[in-house]
Amino acid sequence: MAERCAKYFKAGARFAKWRSVLKISKTCPTQLAITENANVLARYAAICQSQGLVPIVEPEILMDGDHDLTKAVQVTEDVIAACYAALSLHHIFLEGSLLKPNMVCPGQDCPTKYTPAQIGEATATVLRRTVPAAVPGITFLSGGQSEEEATIHLNEINRDPGPKPWSLTFSYGRALQATVIKTWAGKPENVKTAQQALLVRAKANSEAYVGKYTGSGAGAAASELLYVKDYKY
Repeated sequence: MAERCAKYFKAGARFAKWRSVLKISKTCPTQLAITENANVLARYAAICQSQGLVPIVEPEILMDGDHDLTKAVQVTEDVIAACYAALSLHHIFLEGSLLKPNMVCPGQDCPTKYTPAQIGEATATVLRRTVPAAVPGITFLSGGQSEEEATIHLNEINRDPGPKPWSLTFSYGRALQATVIKTWAGKPENVKTAQQALLVRAKANSEAYVGKYTGSGAGAAASELLYVKDYKY
């Protein structure tokens, strides 16, 4: 990996990302899974920094399952705490790293429906308990939420009144691109319309980043659920 990092640094890359995936069930994640995933992320981060790259550390807990918000808080807290314990043991320069976690959400099949404010509070609380202030930024993944859900939840996280010493922003895939790709449909004549759709979502998330989103990006397409069971890419 060190050779590959050196190659891509020479080609102009300055960031790298490693995604480790866990899911919640009656038996998962085990402590062994949490520990081993944290160690893998820490080793990757150390190699990246040795070659001049900024490691984006991505411990993702999937939305699969019927667990409630309390369980999601507990597991996400355990996972992120384990990550930073491992990063410390590997002497990672935290100021030169980023965290890309899931937002703390209940399982997709959970019968209880929570408000965006509850999701925001739960996520901000977990981060305060686990992420050192030295980390400059937390760039959330969307994890199968609809475009609008991901924006609203980011807004609520940034509106949380507690201390937030990091930049809390977005690094979405599906929740930034779904409407854009559908609008474009691979046709040259749709490019300008697709670009406008991208600007709508980018503006909405930029407003959410400062806790000032008021619904400018809402619509039927933006509210379409993007969840895929056992998502892989």
